[in-house]
Amino acid sequence: MTLAYVFLVGAVLAETIGAVATRFSHGFTRVLPTTVTVLSVLGAYYLLSLALRAGLEIGVAYAIWAASGVVTVALLGALLFGDRLSKTQVGGMALAVGGVLALQLGGAH
Repeated sequence: MTLAYVFLVGAVLAETIGAVATRFSHGFTRVLPTTVTVLSVLGAYYLLSLALRAGLEIGVAYAIWAASGVVTVALLGALLFGDRLSKTQVGGMALAVGGVLALQLGGAH
């Protein structure tokens, strides 16, 4: 895995932490979860910028970041909080992953 992808994985993890912390912030009324949310989101964008600087194309990097974050947060919501995922939602997550793969694998080399 190249350094760019290491930064991108870090960005996805930071975004995921921020999204989960948002759930605990109760509308940004709790200091610790709100702080974690803000720092995580800032960290995610910083790590995304490092991935871009390390050579990833913005379209591919953003697609991986966004789709991975959405799928990860949806799965964590189901596992940790009992959020329900319909067959349609699971299909949508599969399409998101497929779209990212198409961007990644279909690029001009």
